[in-house]
Amino acid sequence: MDGPFARFDGHEQVVFGSDPGTGLRAIIAIHSTRLGPGLGGTRFYPYADESEALTDVLRLAKAMAYKAAAAGLDLGGGKAVIIGDPATDKSEALLRAYGRLVESLGGRYVTACDVGTYPADMAIVARETRWATGADSVEGGSGDSGVLTAYGAFVGLQASVAEVWGTSSLTGRHVAIQGVGKVGRRLAESVHEAGGRVTVADTNADATAWCAEHLGAEVVSVDKIHAVDADVFSPNALGAVLNDDTIPELQCRVVAGAANNQLAHPRHAEALADAGVLYAPDYVLNAGGLIQVADELHAGGYSEARATARAEQIGARLRQIYALARDQHTTTAAAADQFAEQRMAAVGRLRRFWLPR
Repeated sequence: MDGPFARFDGHEQVVFGSDPGTGLRAIIAIHSTRLGPGLGGTRFYPYADESEALTDVLRLAKAMAYKAAAAGLDLGGGKAVIIGDPATDKSEALLRAYGRLVESLGGRYVTACDVGTYPADMAIVARETRWATGADSVEGGSGDSGVLTAYGAFVGLQASVAEVWGTSSLTGRHVAIQGVGKVGRRLAESVHEAGGRVTVADTNADATAWCAEHLGAEVVSVDKIHAVDADVFSPNALGAVLNDDTIPELQCRVVAGAANNQLAHPRHAEALADAGVLYAPDYVLNAGGLIQVADELHAGGYSEARATARAEQIGARLRQIYALARDQHTTTAAAADQFAEQRMAAVGRLRRFWLPR
Protein backbone atom coordinates (compact mmCIF):
# COMPACT_ATOMS: atom_id res chain seq x y z
CA MET A 1 0.00 0.00 0.00
CA ASP A 2 1.27 3.42 -0.95
CA GLY A 3 0.31 6.89 0.22
CA PRO A 4 -0.72 8.20 3.64
CA PHE A 5 -2.64 5.01 4.55
CA ALA A 6 0.63 3.10 4.40
CA ARG A 7 1.68 4.95 7.54
CA PHE A 8 -1.32 3.75 9.55
CA ASP A 9 -0.54 1.25 12.30
CA GLY A 10 -3.97 0.26 13.54
CA HIS A 11 -5.20 3.86 13.39
CA GLU A 12 -8.94 4.40 12.99
CA GLN A 13 -9.06 7.96 11.70
CA VAL A 14 -6.91 10.94 10.72
CA VAL A 15 -8.36 14.40 10.18
CA PHE A 16 -6.63 17.36 8.55
CA GLY A 17 -7.99 20.79 9.46
CA SER A 18 -7.24 24.16 7.92
CA ASP A 19 -8.46 27.70 8.50
CA PRO A 20 -6.57 30.16 6.28
CA GLY A 21 -8.01 33.17 8.07
CA THR A 22 -6.34 32.28 11.36
CA GLY A 23 -3.40 30.32 9.95
CA LEU A 24 -4.58 27.03 11.49
CA ARG A 25 -3.03 23.90 10.03
CA ALA A 26 -3.74 20.92 12.26
CA ILE A 27 -3.82 17.13 12.15
CA ILE A 28 -5.83 14.99 14.59
CA ALA A 29 -5.07 11.26 14.70
CA ILE A 30 -7.27 8.73 16.50
CA HIS A 31 -5.58 5.39 17.00
CA SER A 32 -8.25 3.49 18.92
CA THR A 33 -11.62 4.00 20.57
CA ARG A 34 -12.01 0.40 21.78
CA LEU A 35 -11.87 1.43 25.42
CA GLY A 36 -13.39 4.90 25.03
CA PRO A 37 -12.83 8.22 23.27
CA GLY A 38 -9.29 8.95 22.15
CA LEU A 39 -7.72 11.38 24.61
CA GLY A 40 -4.40 13.05 23.96
CA GLY A 41 -2.72 16.44 23.99
CA THR A 42 -2.29 19.07 21.30
CA ARG A 43 1.31 19.68 20.26
CA PHE A 44 1.99 23.14 18.77
CA TYR A 45 5.31 22.83 16.96
CA PRO A 46 7.11 24.28 13.89
CA TYR A 47 7.35 21.08 11.87
CA ALA A 48 9.39 21.25 8.68
CA ASP A 49 6.40 20.08 6.63
CA GLU A 50 3.08 18.22 6.80
CA SER A 51 4.79 14.86 6.29
CA GLU A 52 6.91 15.31 9.42
CA ALA A 53 3.83 16.42 11.36
CA LEU A 54 1.84 13.39 10.19
CA THR A 55 4.60 10.99 11.20
CA ASP A 56 4.74 12.53 14.68
CA VAL A 57 0.99 12.60 15.29
CA LEU A 58 0.53 8.98 14.19
CA ARG A 59 3.26 7.78 16.57
CA LEU A 60 1.96 9.89 19.43
CA ALA A 61 -1.66 8.76 18.96
CA LYS A 62 -0.70 5.08 19.11
CA ALA A 63 1.38 5.70 22.22
CA MET A 64 -1.63 7.39 23.84
CA ALA A 65 -3.84 4.35 23.17
CA TYR A 66 -1.32 2.07 24.85
CA LYS A 67 -0.74 4.58 27.65
CA ALA A 68 -4.45 4.76 28.48
CA ALA A 69 -4.83 0.99 28.39
CA ALA A 70 -1.78 0.38 30.57
CA ALA A 71 -2.96 3.04 33.03
CA GLY A 72 -6.28 1.26 33.51
CA LEU A 73 -8.34 4.08 31.99
CA ASP A 74 -11.53 3.69 29.95
CA LEU A 75 -10.07 5.72 27.11
CA GLY A 76 -8.63 5.19 23.69
CA GLY A 77 -5.73 7.05 22.15
CA GLY A 78 -5.61 10.21 20.08
CA LYS A 79 -3.28 13.12 19.47
CA ALA A 80 -3.24 16.42 17.62
CA VAL A 81 -0.55 18.63 16.18
CA ILE A 82 -0.79 22.26 15.13
CA ILE A 83 1.89 23.22 12.62
CA GLY A 84 3.54 26.51 13.51
CA ASP A 85 5.64 28.38 16.01
CA PRO A 86 3.58 28.89 19.18
CA ALA A 87 5.64 31.96 20.07
CA THR A 88 4.54 33.81 16.93
CA ASP A 89 1.58 31.95 15.39
CA LYS A 90 -0.64 31.22 18.39
CA SER A 91 -3.72 33.44 18.73
CA GLU A 92 -7.17 33.34 20.25
CA ALA A 93 -8.72 33.07 16.79
CA LEU A 94 -6.48 30.14 15.81
CA LEU A 95 -7.15 28.26 19.05
CA ARG A 96 -10.90 28.80 18.70
CA ALA A 97 -10.78 27.56 15.11
CA TYR A 98 -8.93 24.51 16.38
CA GLY A 99 -11.60 24.02 19.07
CA ARG A 100 -14.26 23.89 16.35
CA LEU A 101 -12.23 21.23 14.54
CA VAL A 102 -12.16 19.16 17.74
CA GLU A 103 -15.91 19.68 18.26
CA SER A 104 -16.61 18.46 14.72
CA LEU A 105 -15.48 14.97 15.78
CA GLY A 106 -18.38 14.71 18.21
CA GLY A 107 -16.40 13.47 21.20
CA ARG A 108 -14.35 10.80 19.45
CA TYR A 109 -11.29 12.89 20.34
CA VAL A 110 -10.69 14.73 23.63
CA THR A 111 -7.79 17.18 23.71
CA ALA A 112 -5.43 18.47 26.41
CA CYS A 113 -2.06 20.25 26.74
CA ASP A 114 1.19 19.09 25.21
CA VAL A 115 4.39 20.72 23.96
CA GLY A 116 3.62 24.31 23.03
CA THR A 117 0.16 24.44 24.63
CA TYR A 118 -0.85 25.39 28.17
CA PRO A 119 -3.91 25.46 30.45
CA ALA A 120 -4.78 29.00 29.28
CA ASP A 121 -4.84 27.72 25.70
CA MET A 122 -7.17 24.88 26.62
CA ALA A 123 -9.55 27.38 28.22
CA ILE A 124 -9.77 29.16 24.87
CA VAL A 125 -10.21 25.89 22.95
CA ALA A 126 -12.96 24.92 25.40
CA ARG A 127 -14.97 27.98 24.37
CA GLU A 128 -15.66 26.17 21.10
CA THR A 129 -15.80 22.52 22.19
CA ARG A 130 -16.97 20.35 25.05
CA TRP A 131 -14.02 18.05 24.47
CA ALA A 132 -11.11 20.05 25.92
CA THR A 133 -9.43 19.22 29.22
CA GLY A 134 -6.48 20.61 31.15
CA ALA A 135 -7.61 24.20 31.62
CA ASP A 136 -6.78 26.01 34.87
CA SER A 137 -8.97 25.22 37.86
CA VAL A 138 -10.57 28.70 37.71
CA GLU A 139 -11.75 27.76 34.21
CA GLY A 140 -13.19 24.45 35.40
CA GLY A 141 -10.22 22.26 34.53
CA SER A 142 -7.57 20.44 36.56
CA GLY A 143 -4.68 22.76 35.73
CA ASP A 144 -1.19 21.96 34.51
CA SER A 145 -0.94 18.21 33.85
CA GLY A 146 2.83 18.47 34.17
CA VAL A 147 2.41 18.32 37.95
CA LEU A 148 0.99 14.79 37.99
CA THR A 149 3.16 13.71 35.05
CA ALA A 150 6.23 14.57 37.12
CA TYR A 151 4.81 12.86 40.21
CA GLY A 152 4.06 9.67 38.30
CA ALA A 153 7.51 9.77 36.69
CA PHE A 154 9.09 10.02 40.13
CA VAL A 155 7.04 7.06 41.40
CA GLY A 156 8.07 5.08 38.32
CA LEU A 157 11.71 6.06 38.71
CA GLN A 158 11.66 4.77 42.29
CA ALA A 159 10.12 1.47 41.15
CA SER A 160 12.78 1.12 38.47
CA VAL A 161 15.60 1.81 40.93
CA ALA A 162 14.13 -0.83 43.24
CA GLU A 163 14.05 -3.32 40.36
CA VAL A 164 17.82 -2.96 39.87
CA TRP A 165 19.13 -2.29 43.37
CA GLY A 166 16.45 -3.86 45.59
CA THR A 167 15.41 -0.59 47.26
CA SER A 168 13.48 2.44 46.04
CA SER A 169 15.65 4.81 48.09
CA LEU A 170 17.32 7.50 46.02
CA THR A 171 19.75 8.54 48.74
CA GLY A 172 23.13 8.82 47.07
CA ARG A 173 21.78 7.91 43.63
CA HIS A 174 22.87 10.03 40.68
CA VAL A 175 20.18 10.96 38.14
CA ALA A 176 21.03 12.66 34.83
CA ILE A 177 17.97 14.59 33.65
CA GLN A 178 17.60 15.68 30.05
CA GLY A 179 15.11 18.54 29.84
CA VAL A 180 14.13 20.56 32.91
CA GLY A 181 10.93 22.16 31.69
CA LYS A 182 7.54 21.84 33.34
CA VAL A 183 8.03 18.09 33.99
CA GLY A 184 11.79 17.62 34.21
CA ARG A 185 12.31 20.44 36.70
CA ARG A 186 9.68 19.05 39.07
CA LEU A 187 11.23 15.60 38.73
CA ALA A 188 14.66 17.06 39.51
CA GLU A 189 13.24 18.69 42.64
CA SER A 190 11.74 15.39 43.79
CA VAL A 191 15.01 13.51 43.26
CA HIS A 192 16.89 16.20 45.18
CA GLU A 193 14.40 16.13 48.05
CA ALA A 194 14.74 12.33 48.19
CA GLY A 195 18.51 12.59 48.69
CA GLY A 196 19.62 12.06 45.12
CA ARG A 197 22.29 13.92 43.14
CA VAL A 198 21.19 15.63 39.94
CA THR A 199 22.91 16.50 36.67
CA VAL A 200 20.82 18.44 34.17
CA ALA A 201 20.81 19.63 30.57
CA ASP A 202 18.42 21.85 28.66
CA THR A 203 18.50 24.26 25.75
CA ASN A 204 17.09 26.87 28.15
CA ALA A 205 20.02 28.27 30.10
CA ASP A 206 17.75 29.91 32.66
CA ALA A 207 16.17 26.54 33.47
CA THR A 208 19.51 24.83 34.11
CA ALA A 209 20.79 27.83 36.08
CA TRP A 210 17.79 27.53 38.40
CA CYS A 211 18.58 23.85 39.00
CA ALA A 212 22.22 24.64 39.69
CA GLU A 213 21.31 27.34 42.20
CA HIS A 214 18.46 25.62 44.02
CA LEU A 215 19.32 21.92 43.68
CA GLY A 216 23.09 22.00 43.49
CA ALA A 217 22.84 20.36 40.07
CA GLU A 218 25.76 20.01 37.72
CA VAL A 219 24.97 21.34 34.25
CA VAL A 220 26.19 19.65 31.06
CA SER A 221 25.42 20.16 27.37
CA VAL A 222 22.33 18.58 25.81
CA ASP A 223 24.46 16.41 23.54
CA LYS A 224 26.37 14.92 26.51
CA ILE A 225 23.71 14.36 29.17
CA HIS A 226 22.94 10.80 28.04
CA ALA A 227 26.60 9.86 28.45
CA VAL A 228 26.97 11.08 32.04
CA ASP A 229 28.23 8.42 34.44
CA ALA A 230 25.03 8.16 36.52
CA ASP A 231 22.76 5.52 38.01
CA VAL A 232 19.74 6.76 36.04
CA PHE A 233 19.35 8.61 32.76
CA SER A 234 15.99 10.42 32.65
CA PRO A 235 14.90 11.78 29.24
CA ASN A 236 12.28 14.51 29.65
CA ALA A 237 12.54 16.42 26.37
CA LEU A 238 11.51 15.32 22.87
CA GLY A 239 11.63 11.76 21.54
CA ALA A 240 14.05 9.40 19.77
CA VAL A 241 16.84 10.09 22.26
CA LEU A 242 17.65 6.36 22.53
CA ASN A 243 19.21 5.49 19.21
CA ASP A 244 22.20 3.91 17.49
CA ASP A 245 24.46 6.79 18.47
CA THR A 246 23.43 7.34 22.09
CA ILE A 247 22.87 3.82 23.42
CA PRO A 248 26.55 2.75 23.14
CA GLU A 249 27.49 5.88 25.13
CA LEU A 250 25.13 5.24 28.06
CA GLN A 251 26.82 4.68 31.44
CA CYS A 252 23.64 4.19 33.48
CA ARG A 253 21.80 1.11 34.72
CA VAL A 254 18.31 2.58 34.35
CA VAL A 255 16.55 4.75 31.78
CA ALA A 256 13.43 6.28 33.29
CA GLY A 257 12.00 9.53 31.98
CA ALA A 258 8.76 11.21 30.95
CA ALA A 259 9.56 12.03 27.30
CA ASN A 260 7.33 10.41 24.69
CA ASN A 261 8.67 7.95 22.10
CA GLN A 262 12.16 7.70 23.58
CA LEU A 263 13.12 4.74 21.40
CA ALA A 264 14.09 5.85 17.90
CA HIS A 265 13.15 2.36 16.68
CA PRO A 266 11.59 -0.65 18.44
CA ARG A 267 14.86 -2.59 18.03
CA HIS A 268 16.52 -0.17 20.43
CA ALA A 269 14.69 -1.86 23.30
CA GLU A 270 16.77 -4.95 22.52
CA ALA A 271 19.92 -2.85 22.37
CA LEU A 272 19.23 -1.46 25.84
CA ALA A 273 18.58 -4.94 27.24
CA ASP A 274 21.79 -6.25 25.65
CA ALA A 275 23.67 -3.36 27.29
CA GLY A 276 22.28 -4.31 30.70
CA VAL A 277 20.14 -1.17 30.97
CA LEU A 278 16.64 -1.38 32.46
CA TYR A 279 14.25 0.66 30.33
CA ALA A 280 11.08 2.01 31.95
CA PRO A 281 8.57 2.09 29.06
CA ASP A 282 7.87 5.78 28.57
CA TYR A 283 4.12 5.62 28.07
CA VAL A 284 3.70 3.72 31.33
CA LEU A 285 5.95 6.00 33.37
CA ASN A 286 4.58 9.30 32.00
CA ALA A 287 0.87 8.46 32.33
CA GLY A 288 0.28 10.84 35.27
CA GLY A 289 -0.76 13.74 33.06
CA LEU A 290 -3.21 11.58 31.15
CA ILE A 291 -4.63 10.28 34.42
CA GLN A 292 -5.12 13.85 35.58
CA VAL A 293 -6.98 15.18 32.55
CA ALA A 294 -8.95 11.94 32.18
CA ASP A 295 -10.30 12.48 35.68
CA GLU A 296 -11.98 15.67 34.44
CA LEU A 297 -14.35 13.43 32.47
CA HIS A 298 -15.59 11.82 35.71
CA ALA A 299 -19.30 12.33 36.30
CA GLY A 300 -18.59 14.14 39.57
CA GLY A 301 -15.86 16.36 38.14
CA TYR A 302 -12.15 16.37 38.81
CA SER A 303 -10.76 15.01 42.09
CA GLU A 304 -7.10 15.68 42.80
CA ALA A 305 -7.04 12.96 45.47
CA ARG A 306 -8.49 10.36 43.11
CA ALA A 307 -6.13 11.28 40.27
CA THR A 308 -3.09 11.24 42.57
CA ALA A 309 -4.07 7.82 43.94
CA ARG A 310 -4.27 6.48 40.39
CA ALA A 311 -0.89 7.98 39.51
CA GLU A 312 0.63 6.23 42.52
CA GLN A 313 -0.21 2.92 40.81
CA ILE A 314 2.34 3.62 38.07
CA GLY A 315 5.03 2.00 40.20
CA ALA A 316 2.95 -1.14 40.68
CA ARG A 317 2.22 -1.37 36.95
CA LEU A 318 5.91 -1.08 36.14
CA ARG A 319 6.67 -3.87 38.58
CA GLN A 320 4.08 -6.04 36.80
CA ILE A 321 5.67 -5.23 33.45
CA TYR A 322 9.18 -5.98 34.69
CA ALA A 323 7.96 -9.32 36.04
CA LEU A 324 6.24 -10.09 32.72
CA ALA A 325 9.45 -9.26 30.82
CA ARG A 326 11.41 -11.68 33.01
CA ASP A 327 8.81 -14.44 32.67
CA GLN A 328 8.50 -14.02 28.89
CA HIS A 329 12.24 -13.48 28.35
CA THR A 330 11.47 -10.33 26.40
CA THR A 331 12.19 -6.63 26.60
CA THR A 332 10.35 -4.33 28.96
CA ALA A 333 9.02 -2.42 25.93
CA ALA A 334 7.51 -5.59 24.46
CA ALA A 335 6.12 -6.55 27.86
CA ALA A 336 4.46 -3.13 28.21
CA ASP A 337 2.82 -3.50 24.79
CA GLN A 338 1.60 -6.97 25.75
CA PHE A 339 0.25 -5.64 29.05
CA ALA A 340 -1.71 -2.90 27.25
CA GLU A 341 -2.90 -5.14 24.39
CA GLN A 342 -4.24 -7.74 26.81
CA ARG A 343 -6.42 -5.12 28.47
CA MET A 344 -7.59 -3.65 25.15
CA ALA A 345 -8.58 -7.12 23.98
CA ALA A 346 -10.28 -8.19 27.22
CA VAL A 347 -12.16 -4.98 28.03
CA GLY A 348 -12.69 -3.92 24.43
CA ARG A 349 -14.50 -7.18 23.81
CA LEU A 350 -17.19 -6.07 26.26
CA ARG A 351 -18.15 -3.30 23.82
CA ARG A 352 -19.80 -6.00 21.72
CA PHE A 353 -22.64 -6.02 24.25
CA TRP A 354 -25.00 -3.24 23.25
CA LEU A 355 -26.22 -1.21 26.23
CA PRO A 356 -29.20 1.17 26.00
CA ARG A 357 -28.43 4.81 26.77
